Amino acid sequence: MSKLTHIDGDGAAHMVDVGDKTETVREARAQGTISMAMETLEAIKANAMKKGDVLATARIAGIMAAKKTSDLIPLCHPLALSKVAVEFEFLDDGIRVQSMAKLTGKTGVEMEALTACSVALLTVYDMSKAMQKDMIMSDIRLLSKSGGKSGNWTA
Repeated sequence: MSKLTHIDGDGAAHMVDVGDKTETVREARAQGTISMAMETLEAIKANAMKKGDVLATARIAGIMAAKKTSDLIPLCHPLALSKVAVEFEFLDDGIRVQSMAKLTGKTGVEMEALTACSVALLTVYDMSKAMQKDMIMSDIRLLSKSGGKSGNWTA
């Protein structure tokens, strides 16, 4: 059996020591979608939601969430992110969210990119739920990561 990275010899959870790792530029990208009725999508496009600008709010929420990932996910290292971006693409039946997190450091930023994407989607839902409660968030996934010992990976 392989040695578990986040469990010590006594079986207790612990944060991995990354102190001896080399600092490299690390970047990760994630995406997800939220499906909705055409009426809801058109209201978002027209910036006509009563709560305000849905996409601007979701972008800020995603960026803020990436910065707080270590507060949300147990054993994640707090990271000094150098960049977080959240972008939106209108689809025929909803919105695709793409996020990117970047830093120069000793551990990856996959969880930060995924958290940014997830919270941006949740914020689109929250800002739009008065119009439609049955929107569906789906297909949240890592698209790519670069840097570090394991190198580059693309979905």
